[in-house]
Amino acid sequence: MNWEAHAARLAGEVTHPASRWREPLATVPRHAFVPRWWANEGTAWVLRDGTADPGAWMEDVYSNRTLTTRIGPLHADDADPGAIVTRGLPTSSSTLPGLVLSMYRHAMITDNSDILVTTGSGYGTALACRRLGDKRVTSVDVDAGLVEKARARLDAAGVHPHTAVCDITGPLPGTYDRIVSTVSVRTVPAPWLAGLRTGGRLMTALAGTGLIVTADKTDDGGAVGRTELDAAGFMRTRHGDDYPPGLDEVHEHAQTPEGEEVSTGRYPVLYVPDAWDVWSMLELTVPGIEHRRMDDGDTRTVWLLHPDGSWARAVGRWTDPPTVHQSGPRRLWTELERIRHRLNKEGGLPVYGAAVRIDPDGTMHFRRGSWTATIPA
Repeated sequence: MNWEAHAARLAGEVTHPASRWREPLATVPRHAFVPRWWANEGTAWVLRDGTADPGAWMEDVYSNRTLTTRIGPLHADDADPGAIVTRGLPTSSSTLPGLVLSMYRHAMITDNSDILVTTGSGYGTALACRRLGDKRVTSVDVDAGLVEKARARLDAAGVHPHTAVCDITGPLPGTYDRIVSTVSVRTVPAPWLAGLRTGGRLMTALAGTGLIVTADKTDDGGAVGRTELDAAGFMRTRHGDDYPPGLDEVHEHAQTPEGEEVSTGRYPVLYVPDAWDVWSMLELTVPGIEHRRMDDGDTRTVWLLHPDGSWARAVGRWTDPPTVHQSGPRRLWTELERIRHRLNKEGGLPVYGAAVRIDPDGTMHFRRGSWTATIPA
């Protein structure tokens, strides 16, 4: 199995010839970290076993795409042959290599950087070890089983970073020059700032948005930085074996009732996570919205659900104005349309490229021009 040729091809696709990440990408066997994974086939996740079709395995694993390795509490390694899962959210993956490298580049890692990374499959950790050496890399995950699997595969690949089972939102196992998180957080955890050396840099995505934040630690224990112009979506941090239940009860209430307010929407039905800038702006405006959708031929229904009981349901065909039902203490669709109106009026939204200031407790302040937003700790 000539995996080296596939790895070299992938390295050529996502790195410049002069990049110091080209050699790690060309020499780390990604297939060893992802022997099995879950493939999404519409309404179900279907188990893929690389050894059953080595040719397809090499094509899939050395492509620049994310491979989901865990649905709910079930890891692909532990699933029965031919398994199909119809319920549950992805809880771990091997992130697409180009995005891993993008996060590392934004982190401005130097040859002398001691870095903390998140584990997942272990592949991103292996890339960092090839680039920096084992002793400068610490890899953590909340899931002991994931850490055990990754450690064994890292050892087999000939790299031996420090690994630890750790909730990354809590106390960290050391201090670091760089923290690179490929899971998303609602706001920067205060323990990151405590574990980051002065002048060090943190790199993460914000949950419920497409925003990547980079920030450098300041003398007062906080950090300053910006939202990058790139967009990325990562799985949220979790604190147990699976994510807690979503807003099923709110969704049930929002299925068919007229609601407290019925109107005709100004813009066509939008599934908000499909529009990175709108999604990010809405999350900073009304944090915590859960988005759901259903397509029936050319008719689409979307729901916006909030933990405070607010909900909106919009139903429409293609570019037709939708019928919008809303209830609860907030008018979620009205907030969404304000953002879409601003986008149409100004040609852009201020969330990308915004300055970010992070207080020592993790409170985040955003500013771009006259626009400001705050995410409390």
